[in-house]
Amino acid sequence: MEPEPRVFVVDDDPSVLRAVERLLRSNGFLVETFASPASFLDRLPHDGVACLVLDMRMPGLSGLDVQKAVAARAPEMPTVFLSGASDVHTATTAMRKGALDFLEKPIDASQLVEAVSRALATAAESLRRRREEAEYSRRVARLTNRERQVCDLVARGLLNKQIAYELGTSEKTVKVHRARVLHKLEVDSVAALVWMLSRLPKPPPA
Repeated sequence: MEPEPRVFVVDDDPSVLRAVERLLRSNGFLVETFASPASFLDRLPHDGVACLVLDMRMPGLSGLDVQKAVAARAPEMPTVFLSGASDVHTATTAMRKGALDFLEKPIDASQLVEAVSRALATAAESLRRRREEAEYSRRVARLTNRERQVCDLVARGLLNKQIAYELGTSEKTVKVHRARVLHKLEVDSVAALVWMLSRLPKPPPA
C-alpha cells in the first residue's frame, strides 16, 4: 500500500517546530518533526511522496549540508528552506542546488502552505517519473542485442527493408525481430515505442 504523502520539518527552534507543525496539520498535511538534521537523516530513506521543510541555520550540519545529503539519498524529495535572516547568497546557492522555495522567518502561513502543496505535487510527479523510467528500463532489458538494434532503427523511422540492408539480414528476419520488440516492450505502435524510448533515463555525459 502506498504511504500517505508527508511533510518532514527540521528546525532546532522548538517554538518554530511546533508552530509549523500545527499550521501544516491544520491544513491537512501529515507531518513528522525533527529537532536536528541528524535525527532526520537517520529517518531516511522514505518510500513515497514527501517534501522537506528545512531551517537554513542550525548547529552542526547546515541546511545546505542536509540538502546535499537528501539529494544523494532521496532525490525526489523537494526542499523548502526557512531562514531567520535574509541571505541572498545562501538562498541563491540553495535554489541552484534544487531547493523549491526559500521563505524568510517569520513565516507567512499562506506562503508556507502554498510552498508545501507545490513541493508535494512536484515530489509526486518525480516519483511517478522515476517508477515509469524503471518500468520502461525493465522492458527494454528484455531485448536481445539484435532486437535492440532493430528497435533503435525502427525508432529512427527506417523501413523494414532499410533496416535489413543496415544490418545485413533479410526483410523477413527484420519483421520477426520487429514483432518481438513490440511484444517485449508492450507497445502496439511505432509512435508508442518512440515515446517509451524518450522516457528512458539519459546516460551520464562522458
